[in-house]
Amino acid sequence: MKLSKLTAAGALATLLMTSATFAQTIGPNGETATPSQEVVVADSDVQTLKDGGYKAALVWHDQSDFVNAVTEGATDEFTRLGIEVVATTNAGFDTAKQRSDIETVMTKEPDIILALPLDPVASAAAFKEAVDNDVQLVFLSNVPSGFEHGAQYASIVTDDLFAMGKQAADALAADLGETGKVGWIYHDATYYVTNQRDNAFKSTIENDYPNMEIVAQAGISDPARAEDIANAMLLKHPDLAGVYVTWAGPAEGVLSALRANGNKTTKVVTLDLSEPIALDMVRGGNVAAIVADEAYELGRAMAASAARGLLGQDSPAFVVAPAVTVNADNVSEGWMRSLHRDAPESLTK
Repeated sequence: MKLSKLTAAGALATLLMTSATFAQTIGPNGETATPSQEVVVADSDVQTLKDGGYKAALVWHDQSDFVNAVTEGATDEFTRLGIEVVATTNAGFDTAKQRSDIETVMTKEPDIILALPLDPVASAAAFKEAVDNDVQLVFLSNVPSGFEHGAQYASIVTDDLFAMGKQAADALAADLGETGKVGWIYHDATYYVTNQRDNAFKSTIENDYPNMEIVAQAGISDPARAEDIANAMLLKHPDLAGVYVTWAGPAEGVLSALRANGNKTTKVVTLDLSEPIALDMVRGGNVAAIVADEAYELGRAMAASAARGLLGQDSPAFVVAPAVTVNADNVSEGWMRSLHRDAPESLTK
C-alpha cells in the first residue's frame, strides 16, 4: 500500500469526491488526470537521449512487490532510452532515512530522480538540492509542499483512483446479484489517494445499485484494528452481504473476523494485491475480488515523463495508470497486468 502523509490540499480532493456527481480522479491540488498511455517518448527522440549519457536514480519509500514492479517498469523504459540507473534506495518509511538517501544519490549527479516523498514538508527541503541542480523530478502519488508543476517537478503519477473504487463496487455488486446490505471500511485520514478510492466505491453503490445499501461504515487508521472493527460491524449487522475494505492489509483482519465467526457468506472486496487475500479468493472463500493498479505502467510513465523533461517537452501535471479487477478466474492475468510477473504458485495451483 502506498501510504504516507499528504498535504492539506488532499482535503480538497476528499470534498470533491463526496459529491455524487463527481466521477473522475483528481490530483492532490485538484489537477485533471491524464491517462498514462498518453505520456510517451517518441521513437524519433530515443537517439537524442542515448547520446546525452543521462543518469537516473530511484528514491523509494519502502520495499514491496508494488515498488519492485514500479522499478521494473521505470528501468525497462530507461533501458529503451539509454538512460543509466545509478542508484535505487529504500527508506523503510523513515523520513530521515529518505533525506539521507537523497543526499547520497545526489553525489552520483543524476539527471532524473523518481521518488515517493514520505513527508510533504520534510521532503520539500530534502529535494531542494535536486531542484537547484535542474534534476528532472517525477513523484509517485505524493508531492512536496510548495512544489509547482513545471517549475520543480515534471509530473505526479499515481493510480486511476476513481476507477479503482468504482471497479470494487461493480465487482461486489456482480457477486451479490446487485442486492444486499453492505459495510464500508474506509481510511480515516486525509490522504487523497485512499480518500478518492474509498469514496468512489461508496458513491458507485449509492448511485448505480438501488437494491444495495451501505448500512454500516467505519473509519480505520491502524490496520491492526481491522479485525475488531469487523467484529463490531458483524455483531450489529449479522446479515451483511458484503464488505468493502480500504486496502489489502486491513482486509486480512476483516477476513480473520469472518472466519472466527464462522461466516462463509459475507463477501469482501478490497484494493491492492495481497497473496493471503487472493488465496482466499481462488479457494472460493469470502473474497469476491481485488482491484489493483498497473504498477509496472506507473514506473514506465514516470520514466517517460522525466525523459520528456530532458528533451524540453512538457508532461501533464497529474498522470494516472489503469486499474485492473482481479478475481478467481483471471488471477494469473491480473497479477501479470499489475505487477508484470507471474502470480505466486500458491494461487495458480
